[in-house]
Amino acid sequence: MRKSESELDDIKDEVREIKQKQVDKLEKIAKLTKAEAQEKLLQTTEKRVKTDLLELVNKLQHDAMDEAEEKAQLILLTAMERMSSDVTADRTVTSLKLPDDEMKGRIIGKEGRNIQALQRATGVDILVDDTPGMIVLSSFAPVRRQVARLALENLMKDGRIHPARIEEVVEKAEKEISKEVMRAGEDAAREVGVLGLPKELLRLVGELKYRTSYGQNVLKHSTEMAHIAGLIAEEIGADVKTVKTAALLHDMGKAVTHKMEGKHHHIGAELARKYGLSEAICHAIEAHHDDIEATTPEALVIRVVDAASAARPGARNISAENFVERMRELENVATSFDGVAKAYAISAGREVRVIVEPTKIDDLSAVKMARDIATKIESTMQYPGTIKVNVIRETRAFEYAK
Repeated sequence: MRKSESELDDIKDEVREIKQKQVDKLEKIAKLTKAEAQEKLLQTTEKRVKTDLLELVNKLQHDAMDEAEEKAQLILLTAMERMSSDVTADRTVTSLKLPDDEMKGRIIGKEGRNIQALQRATGVDILVDDTPGMIVLSSFAPVRRQVARLALENLMKDGRIHPARIEEVVEKAEKEISKEVMRAGEDAAREVGVLGLPKELLRLVGELKYRTSYGQNVLKHSTEMAHIAGLIAEEIGADVKTVKTAALLHDMGKAVTHKMEGKHHHIGAELARKYGLSEAICHAIEAHHDDIEATTPEALVIRVVDAASAARPGARNISAENFVERMRELENVATSFDGVAKAYAISAGREVRVIVEPTKIDDLSAVKMARDIATKIESTMQYPGTIKVNVIRETRAFEYAK
C-alpha cells in the first residue's frame, strides 16, 4: 500500500515537472512570462469587447432616436386628431340688421347727433349706408365692437334714441360685457378641467375671448392648447394638471399688455406668481417663447403645442395683426399726452379721435394738442395717406333740484 502511494507521488511530481518544462518552453518561445501572457490576453479581450460594445451602443442610440421621432410624431398626430376647433374668427367688423329705414334715421339723429354720440361713447365707426338694411360696426378692438353691438341692440329694442340715453345704454353694455368676460373665463376653465383658479386670472382669461393674435381667437387657441397639451402629457408621463393650467393661462399677459410693460409671456408668469400658482406652471408660461430656456417636460409640451396650434393652415392672418398693431400705436401716441381722457383710432386708421378733460385742456390748448399729436404721428409712425387728428373738448355742468 505504501509502495503504491509512493509511486503515485512520483508520478505526480513527474507530471508537474513536465508541465513546468512546457511552461518554461512556451515562455521562452513567446518571450513572455505567464503573468504577462495573462495580462496581454485580458487586454486583447477587453479591446475586442469594447469595440463590440461601442458598436452596440451606437446602434441602440440610432434606433432610439428613430423610434423617439416616430413616437413624438405619433403622439402629436394622435392628440391633434382628437381635437377639432374653429380656426376662423371675427376680424374688424360686426354687422347688425336694421328693422326698417325709420330706425336707420333715428340712429343717425338730427344732423347726425345720435350717431356721433354713439361713436364718441364707444370709439367704434358706425356705417349705416354701406350695406342696405344693415349697420356695420368697424373697429380693430373687439371689446369695443361688442359693447357697441349690445348698446345698439338695446337702443333699437327700447326705441328711445338720444345722446343722453345713448350714454346710459353704453354704460350698461360695458357692465354686461364685463359679466360676459367673467363667464367666458369660468366656462373655459370648466371646459378644460382646470378648477380653483383665482377670479382675477379667470377674468383675464375671459378677456381673451375678445382678442385675436394674427386673426386667431386667443381664447379658442388657449383652450385648444389645453386639450392637446393634456393628451400629450398623458402619453409622455408629464403632469397633466400643470400643462393644462399653463396652456390655458399662457397668453393671459396679452389681456394686460397695454397696462404693464414687458412681453406677454413674462407678464403672464408674473401674474401667475402673484396669485400663488406653482413655479412649474409659472415656468411653463414664461418659457413658451424662445427667450427663456424650457427646463421641464411640462414647459416643453407648452412650447410644442403653442407652435402646433398657431401653425395650422388658416389659423392666423399676419396682415390683420399688422393692421391692429398700427391702430393700437396710433391710439398710444394720442394717449401719451397729458389731459387726454380717451383716444379712438377710427376709419381704418385715417382718423384719430381724441377726447380731452375740459378741466385740464382749454380751447387754445386743444388746438395746440391737435398739432402736437399730428407732429408726433408724423415723426414716429409710417402710414399711407393722411391721418386726421380730431381733438374734442366738451364742458358739462350738473346740478340737482331737491
